[in-house]
Amino acid sequence: MTPFVEALACHARATPERLALRCGVGEQALTTDYAALWRRIERVGGHLRETWRIAPGERVACLGLNDELQLALLFACARAGAIFLPLNFRLAVPELAAIVRHAGVRVLWFDAMHRDTARQIRDALEQDAITDLPAPAIAPIEGLIAVPSVKPVVYPDVPADAPVLLAYTSGTTGEPKGALHTQAGLLANAEASWWSHDMRADDHVLSTLPMFHVGGLCIQTLPALLRGASVTLHPRFDPAAWLADVARHRPTLSLMVPATLRAVQTHPMWAATDLSSLRGVMAGSSVVPMSAIDAFHARGIPLGQVYGATETGPVSIALRFGEAKAHPGAVGRPCPGVEVRLVDAAGQEVAPGDVGEILVRAPNVMREYWRAPGHAGFEDGWFHSGDLARLRDDGCIEVVGRSKDMIISGGENIYPAEIENALVDCPGVMEASVVGVPDERWGEVPVAVVVPTSQAPATQPSVLDFLATRIARFKLPRRVVIVENLPKSALGKVQKPILIAWLSDSRDSSTATHIR
Repeated sequence: MTPFVEALACHARATPERLALRCGVGEQALTTDYAALWRRIERVGGHLRETWRIAPGERVACLGLNDELQLALLFACARAGAIFLPLNFRLAVPELAAIVRHAGVRVLWFDAMHRDTARQIRDALEQDAITDLPAPAIAPIEGLIAVPSVKPVVYPDVPADAPVLLAYTSGTTGEPKGALHTQAGLLANAEASWWSHDMRADDHVLSTLPMFHVGGLCIQTLPALLRGASVTLHPRFDPAAWLADVARHRPTLSLMVPATLRAVQTHPMWAATDLSSLRGVMAGSSVVPMSAIDAFHARGIPLGQVYGATETGPVSIALRFGEAKAHPGAVGRPCPGVEVRLVDAAGQEVAPGDVGEILVRAPNVMREYWRAPGHAGFEDGWFHSGDLARLRDDGCIEVVGRSKDMIISGGENIYPAEIENALVDCPGVMEASVVGVPDERWGEVPVAVVVPTSQAPATQPSVLDFLATRIARFKLPRRVVIVENLPKSALGKVQKPILIAWLSDSRDSSTATHIR
């Protein structure tokens, strides 16, 4: 077994009765100790190898809410040398089909809630004239444990640095990009997480963020299991369930994003819930508002921060709990073994206090982009984040903005190009631009600024109705503003800063209904 797999196997041998996973909410939650988790991984691995004949390097996908079987499938893929692809169930079918096509998925496993979506993905790919690749097989994930697998299972020799996780993040061009992570990289990321959280085997993580993101999977959940700690895993985030399980199960750690921080702070049970078991909460995804930091610190809970990206594992820079109250607003310091540079547009390092783009090089950074190994965003082992930051006098790094157009809304990355590309075919639209504007609840929200055609011009409802069938619900613009023309430079490029300033300062009556 590789060191990544052996790290879990050793806990199954040394502490077989320790709680590994509690999956579900309330009375419906099911518990699994380390011995049982390992038996489940062996059964899933047996089916991968002997039933499905999955070969090293083949891609298998999973579409579903957070569940123990996703984690078992990941470790089984690691034993078999296969590559695990978690799919974002919030995406629209055409977006999911594009990712499955790009990855060349052999089998797509789904949970009961996403059966129809999986069938639609398969059907879309069977009718796809773009590729000669066969559509993937689809199967319910419960089938991986429904019956015993063949024993003994013959596993291939898998190198320690074999690829194991393919995590997709949309590019600024609107095309999907797959970050390919190795087993050695995931183990290095776990070690960075252990340092960031001072994580111990007696810790208990309350995990509620979706595991189709590396944040939900790799910041706390996977590192906790590799450490021998316990995880309470919710199918999806719900503020009432989060507060109830903090009181009921007394976790020591949890991970949140600005939108979920706000959701629990504004919940009626926030003030009455006993949060004293938490020795810290980590926040990630985007710049955390000071109001959230102050609210948790007022309850005596350090709110740390972790900075990274899908491409970096993601744990790269961390504000540890011991420093959280002394350095509010910072994302912290590079983790051990992580190199960070702040550079200007010419690639030269900037002086302390000056703003530069964050570049990261570390053992947990991806191997490459899938089917795009020479991508400019990843050169000589350095990942170019597109995020802007400065090194403060206190030695901490502070993120000040993004050089890319990416919008982070409620912890989800939204790229304007994806929406703009869809609007190209929208009836009644002559041209359009999409920007992010501040929003008290979601951090940022996308707004579409549309120039209509003179004949049969588009309206706010018609634009939203058109987009609703082509992009994920969370990407839909929160406002559609109709204008006569877009501000452009002498070269004809839309000047988005002017749009953002105008939209941020105005509350145009051309406002679409809030959708979430």
